[in-house]
Amino acid sequence: MANLEESFPRGGTRKIHKPEKAFQQSVEQDNLFDISTEEGSTKRKKNQKGPAKTKKLKIEKRESSKSAREKFEILSVESLCEGMRILGCVKEVNELELVISLPNGLQGFVQVTEICDAYTKKLNEQVTQEQPLKDLLHLPELFSPGMLVRCVVSSLGITDRGKKSVKLSLNPKNVNRVLSAEALKPGMLLTGTISSLEDHGYLVDIGVDGTRAFLPLLKAQEYIRQKNKGAKLKVGQYLNCIVEKVKGNGGVVSLSIGHSEVSTAIATEEQSWNLNNLLPGLVVKAQVQKVTPFGLTLNFLTFFTGVVDFMHLDPKKAGTYFSNQAVRACILCVHPRTRVVRLSLRPIFLQPGRPLTRLSCQKLGAVLDDIPVQGFFKKAGATFRLKDGVLAYARLSHLSDSKNVFNPEAFKPGNTHKCRIIDYSQMDELALLSLRTSIIEAQYLRYHDIEPGAVVKGTVLTIKSYGMLVKVGEQMRGLVPPMHLADILIKNPEKKYHIGDEVKCRVLLCDPEAKKLMMTLKKTLIESKLPVITCYADAKPGLQIHGFIIRVKDYGCIVKFYNNVQGLVPKHELSTEYIPDPERVFYTGQVVKVVVLNCEPSKERMLLSFKLSSDPEPKKEPAGHSQKKGKAINVGQLVDVKVLEKTKDGLEVAVLPHNIRAFLPTSHLSDHVANGPLLHHWLQAGDILHRVLCLSQSEGHVLLCRKPALVSTVEGGQDPKNFSEIHPGMLLTGFVKSIKDYGVFIQFPSGLSGLAPKAIMSDKFVTSTSDHFVEGQTVVAKVTNVDEEKQRMLLSLRLSDCGLGDLATTSLLLLSQCLEELQGVRSLMSNRDSVLIQTLAEMTPGMFLDLVVQEVLEDGSVVFSGGPVPDLVLRASRYHRAGQEVESGQKKKVVILNVDLLKLEVHVSLHQDLVNRKAKKLRKGSEHQAIVQHLEKSFAIASLVETGHLAAFSLTSHLNDTFRFDSEKLQVGQGVSLTLKTTEPGVTGLLLAVEGPAAKRTMRPTRKDSETVDEDEEVDPALTVGTIKKHTLSIGDMVTGTVKSIKPTHVVVTLEDGIIGCIHASHILDDVPEGTSPTTKLKVGKMVTARVIGGRDMKTFKYLPISHPRFVRTIPELSVRPSELEDGHTALNTHSVSPVEKIKQYQAGQTVTCFLKKYNVVKKWLEVEIAPDIRGRIPLLLTSLSFKVLKHPDKKFRVGQALRATVVGPDSSKAFLCLSLIGPHKLEEGEVAMGRVVKVTPNEGLTVSFPFGKIGTVSIFHMSDSYSEMPLEDFVPQKVVRCYILSTADNVLTLSLRSSRTNPETKSKVEDPEINSIQDIKEGQLLRGYIGSIQPHGVFFRLNHQKNLVELSFLPGDTGKPDVLSASLEGPLPKQEERKTEAGERDQKAEKKNQKRNEKKNQKGQEEVDLPSKEKQQPQKPQAQKRGGRERRESGSEQERVSKKPKKAGLSEEDDSLVDVYYREGKEEAEETNVLPKEKQTKPAEAPRLQLSSGFAWNARLDSLTPALPPLAESSDSEEDEKPHQATKKKSKKERELEKQKAEKELSRIEEALMDPGRQPESADDFDRLVLSSPNSSILWLQYMAFHLQAMEIEKARAVAERALKTISFREEQEKLNVWVALLNLENMYGSQESLTKVFERAVQYNEPLKVFLHLADIYAKSEKFQEAGELYNRMLKRFRQEKAVWIKYGAFLLRRSQAAASHRVLQRALECLPSKEHVDVIAKFAQLEFQLGDAERAKAIFENTLSTYPKRTDVWSVYIDMTIKHGSQKDVRDIFERVIHLSLAPKRMKFFFKRYLDYEKQHGTEKDVQAVKAKALEYVEAKSSVLED
Repeated sequence: MANLEESFPRGGTRKIHKPEKAFQQSVEQDNLFDISTEEGSTKRKKNQKGPAKTKKLKIEKRESSKSAREKFEILSVESLCEGMRILGCVKEVNELELVISLPNGLQGFVQVTEICDAYTKKLNEQVTQEQPLKDLLHLPELFSPGMLVRCVVSSLGITDRGKKSVKLSLNPKNVNRVLSAEALKPGMLLTGTISSLEDHGYLVDIGVDGTRAFLPLLKAQEYIRQKNKGAKLKVGQYLNCIVEKVKGNGGVVSLSIGHSEVSTAIATEEQSWNLNNLLPGLVVKAQVQKVTPFGLTLNFLTFFTGVVDFMHLDPKKAGTYFSNQAVRACILCVHPRTRVVRLSLRPIFLQPGRPLTRLSCQKLGAVLDDIPVQGFFKKAGATFRLKDGVLAYARLSHLSDSKNVFNPEAFKPGNTHKCRIIDYSQMDELALLSLRTSIIEAQYLRYHDIEPGAVVKGTVLTIKSYGMLVKVGEQMRGLVPPMHLADILIKNPEKKYHIGDEVKCRVLLCDPEAKKLMMTLKKTLIESKLPVITCYADAKPGLQIHGFIIRVKDYGCIVKFYNNVQGLVPKHELSTEYIPDPERVFYTGQVVKVVVLNCEPSKERMLLSFKLSSDPEPKKEPAGHSQKKGKAINVGQLVDVKVLEKTKDGLEVAVLPHNIRAFLPTSHLSDHVANGPLLHHWLQAGDILHRVLCLSQSEGHVLLCRKPALVSTVEGGQDPKNFSEIHPGMLLTGFVKSIKDYGVFIQFPSGLSGLAPKAIMSDKFVTSTSDHFVEGQTVVAKVTNVDEEKQRMLLSLRLSDCGLGDLATTSLLLLSQCLEELQGVRSLMSNRDSVLIQTLAEMTPGMFLDLVVQEVLEDGSVVFSGGPVPDLVLRASRYHRAGQEVESGQKKKVVILNVDLLKLEVHVSLHQDLVNRKAKKLRKGSEHQAIVQHLEKSFAIASLVETGHLAAFSLTSHLNDTFRFDSEKLQVGQGVSLTLKTTEPGVTGLLLAVEGPAAKRTMRPTRKDSETVDEDEEVDPALTVGTIKKHTLSIGDMVTGTVKSIKPTHVVVTLEDGIIGCIHASHILDDVPEGTSPTTKLKVGKMVTARVIGGRDMKTFKYLPISHPRFVRTIPELSVRPSELEDGHTALNTHSVSPVEKIKQYQAGQTVTCFLKKYNVVKKWLEVEIAPDIRGRIPLLLTSLSFKVLKHPDKKFRVGQALRATVVGPDSSKAFLCLSLIGPHKLEEGEVAMGRVVKVTPNEGLTVSFPFGKIGTVSIFHMSDSYSEMPLEDFVPQKVVRCYILSTADNVLTLSLRSSRTNPETKSKVEDPEINSIQDIKEGQLLRGYIGSIQPHGVFFRLNHQKNLVELSFLPGDTGKPDVLSASLEGPLPKQEERKTEAGERDQKAEKKNQKRNEKKNQKGQEEVDLPSKEKQQPQKPQAQKRGGRERRESGSEQERVSKKPKKAGLSEEDDSLVDVYYREGKEEAEETNVLPKEKQTKPAEAPRLQLSSGFAWNARLDSLTPALPPLAESSDSEEDEKPHQATKKKSKKERELEKQKAEKELSRIEEALMDPGRQPESADDFDRLVLSSPNSSILWLQYMAFHLQAMEIEKARAVAERALKTISFREEQEKLNVWVALLNLENMYGSQESLTKVFERAVQYNEPLKVFLHLADIYAKSEKFQEAGELYNRMLKRFRQEKAVWIKYGAFLLRRSQAAASHRVLQRALECLPSKEHVDVIAKFAQLEFQLGDAERAKAIFENTLSTYPKRTDVWSVYIDMTIKHGSQKDVRDIFERVIHLSLAPKRMKFFFKRYLDYEKQHGTEKDVQAVKAKALEYVEAKSSVLED
């Protein structure tokens, strides 16, 4: 249809409009302007055509005025429709949408995704990358208010609040959809958006299918300069364009955006516009057709008629229009259905591309009285005449409060109304009014009207988790955050506020641009009469204001006011009293009254105080005054203090003599972290502490410190008082003030502080700073850096930096100090009234006690009673029980190790060597071996091995030395070396010692299994909550209770009196169906009746008999089994001592029901419970015969599920029953079982393990029914396999993995049948086997794992396959043999193999082909078969022959490659043995045969190492017959001596060969020797890899590479990189993409990433993997975009692939990404590449271009000359030299170029040319010197 119109535009259009043309002469009516439906218009048309009716004149006049008014009815939302194109003006620009002003006071919205496709694509990229794109502009940068845009209505909807909303689209594809490529004509004015930036211009999206629109750079320059501030156009930028040229039937269009061309563009008839494709914004020449009071009708483009409503007349010419007047008009919109065209005559629209200038109205928000109506439009609204004569417009919805009360009569022209200006329509330049009462009376109309701090009323809209939304005006909503819903934090705001409630709020923040309004409902703030501050300038010192706390920190509170103004209340201003922990006193959201202390508006900083001067003074103030008058304390002063009271964090004290209150924190009581809490615990009110240091004093708050290290520093005057005294290198003593992730802050006594960054906090690696130091800890710091200006310093806490002299001395000092403090604590304890505490204070380590064992705990420790006082707790740990069997009531002698002064416990030991201490005199300074017996935080107690004396030694040798890795930590029982510093115990009861080096520590012997605690014992927390209540239940009682919780294997029940009971899964149902979970039958909260069947002790987990005294404290075990509830009951067996006895009642093979407790992933078994006191385990291999189940057991088995299992037997190690889910586990012949591979033996087979330690073997002949080249390839240790047991003879399990055995029902094809005996082989049968070994006299084969000899044939005639051995046997076989010389490949188990021996005669039939071998058959060996043809062996005698063979293993050369062989029987064998030449001629057709040779060289020894010699050609029968006799003769002594000498000579020859430096390595051993001598040589390692690769041993080559990477020193980066590159090459050639990726990722981690990337790219390129190379380069360009090497490499890669255009694009991208200083080098490099790989002319052009910009770059000139000499003509070269020598460069550089020119001419020119160059040089020198003289 569209094509038809375009082909015949005029005729077609005329036809449509003919009837309407007829009416245009009629004065009364003109259908074109009627917006009513088309049906109505056709009816009216019929009326006109029919005979005229006689009507009264009045009626006609009324009708005519009515229809005229309808025709000019202005636009309303209802008259819009989807697809309507309309001109709009940008009103507001937000981040994600545009607000567009439309004609007649309408407005619409354009979403960010409706700009254009290219822009949307960029947005999506940004979202996926999750970081802003550099070249993507935001909407506010692309659009500005006032811009005219062509839109299309994309949808009409209704918002959540019932408002109609118009969605628009600017996408050229939607706006210009009506145009086709063929319809494009030069001169057309279109709109489009930039879709991409090109080298010479921009691609513009004009939305026409099949058309590419291009905007040349030249045509855009003017616009860029004037409108775009010189910036390049960006994707998404909106343009008005003129079509300049149309090529290819609209396929390619050239555009222009020049201001002069666009603003004068007029749509003409030549451009073939029609009603279908007419676009808004086009300017047309038109003729006034008719003038009415409501507007004009116009005729334009000859055939079309349109309407201009009164709003769009030219205001200056309104009332002067007349018929047939020529005017210029702009198309505003075209209705797609009714085809009504609306136009505007306003001058501002007649210059396309010009933005609207008047964007707002000054009186916005003003309420106006008595405004007269100008005109009323029943579908759209009314116009009013304002006081200043300007027109204003009110939409229909704004004429009354609701549709119900609307009265059209009230809007007759002249009637007056009260209204308010609510908006401004830019498109109509009209103010928009509202007559609604709610709007006229509204407090605020726009966000701009609201000021922060104002009190506003609103209505609750909704309550969400993020706060409450409140409607404040017609269009405005505000948010009240959860914190601001009330003065305090409320959890359920919906209970207090309901939707629709009226609320009074105060504005916290208003941002009109973002339409963001935040408010508070805090009553105190709303009703506050104090001043409101909305900017820092308002805050004057002394001003009292209300605010709210937003954060509480340890340094104070941050208080916020209105408009984001906030200030800090420091800690000392929080209260007149000191508040140590502000977070406990204040909370976020609290409303507070503050006073401003000072404010710096420029820095936006404000200091506040909660101490209000108007507040009544505290009562204590007079006393305080007297204190201050009497005596002030100075920082750094030493004072005595009296403890007043204890707080959680320290001691409140009074400084004597004036009783000034102060605070002494716990961490400041001691230098030892552990002693602080101890002293805090034992000090009490009234105690006096001497020599306490005043650390700081602020606002009457004094902070003290009692750390001896700090006190001595201050006393010695070593504490700098200010920054000027501090310089790098100083060692200062301080304490840790605070710990951050990045380091720790250290404070010194004078109040100065510094930061110790994480990097120099410790000599050890710091993962977390809090692991190394604690707040308040004493440290020594070394100043590393001082910034006096900022008053900052950096400190090091490393031990290597902060050493305090000899470690042993420091260590001893710290120890004595610590023990001294502990003595101080003991003296505090001895002053207490309690006898227990006094007794503890007197107890010291080393004292002996006689005690009575009270009980042995579950963890193996022993609790004693019978100490000096009754309640004393004495304990020996499991280690200190020393393995002794102890029972309650036993008497024992013990030694005290340590007294825990906090927990009031005494640690004792039963170790005999401690209890029976030896009296031996000790020497000071002597070194002793000792065993650690007890560990404290800062010291350890050890016993000397020789005497048993207890010695203490410090665990730290420095104040900073607090962190230990787990491996460095000492353990009880470990051996240490101690040097004694005292020889008498003293008051502490301990000798003082210093630990020797850590290297002398010895490990404690590991515990035996019997000692280990059962790791499977897990306790349900529900059963251990709180102390277990006593109960009076006995076994057999019926109880009722409520189900508390349900676990997989048991249910917890609450009985009366809060007693907790337990029902096991086995005691719920009588018959448990398999697969169900019985515990699910009970529901939480359900009442149950149960019977007590036992009581479980929570300490020992045993079921106690009812007679046991602790039975009343057990957890009752219950049963709800129907059978047990009705009849009698069973009590759990409580008499058997151990669980081992309990499980003896189960026999192997018995079936039991068990309940799955969990799957132990580590141990690979299912843990199950059979009864509450009987547990079992099911090894994973006994759960199923299905691989699927074994792979994912968790999918098959649910926790709590009932399983039917077969008892296999008790597990010997522990009290568990072993079960199986696949029946009895019998490893007997014929059974199928699951096993796990434990070992893979090359060329042999597998070793497989079964549960309970059984092991079996699988030979390579039983891997599969079909042999393969690499039978063991798929098997790795731990792989699960399904095995068939072939035999169990001699306690060895022989297995088969053949599926014909393991799954006989599948009946799969057996390609290679099993051969178990000679009977399995038939004559003529084609067999496959593995090569056993290659011998001098033949090749040996294996057909099964036993030893039978069979005659075989390899011949093509027999096998029907190609010949196995090639024609020249000397060729391939020696290689094959060499390949197998590695010692590791030699098999030592020859007797277990079936060796088949074959020998091949050469073509003449008489010569044996001797394969070179490392061993030769021994001469003395008896030959089993003579070589002569006369002696035959029947096949029956084969077995006998084997038995004669000695069974000593030979060093057979193994090769497990597959070979097809053909078997033939003995008679044929005899005929073919040793045929003579003449016989050979009689059988010309016979091919040579492989013939059975003599046996193996089983026991080759040193004396048989004679070199291999080929047999003589003239060998005859007789010689052959004699051979065995010679072999059996006994050698004489001389012969033996000669042979020995010969062997020694051979050995020395081999040794000499090995020592020869020029010798090439020939075996893996050779290479091993070489890499040992030069471990860092990558060349050797690469040769070693190549050696394996030649033999196709890929895995070995990989292993060599890995060895190389581990061996080469980390300093040899290049050598390592070489190996990585080789490994990458290897994986690229032989590995998979996955293995290559893994190696590459590792290589990137260990080397410079860029180098690795470049190497891999080269590898890809060389192996012609161009796609991968391209992808890798793209990755590199993202990751290394600042590296020019990457860009150059990629450019070269593309040029090699003949992708010149792509290479040029890469150069452009490189120049955009790289810094400008690199540009010349990159351009020169690309030009070089062009010369070498691309277009020489282009290369020249690039060089010329660069040199014209940088003429003095001699390096670029030099490269250009080189390239031209290589690739250009002599004329070109001379031209360049001529130009160069005329440059004005430094003489040194000119000399260089003259020299090059001369060299060139000497090489390529004549003598004349050479002289000419010299003359030019002379000329230059003279010119230079003359200049100098001047």
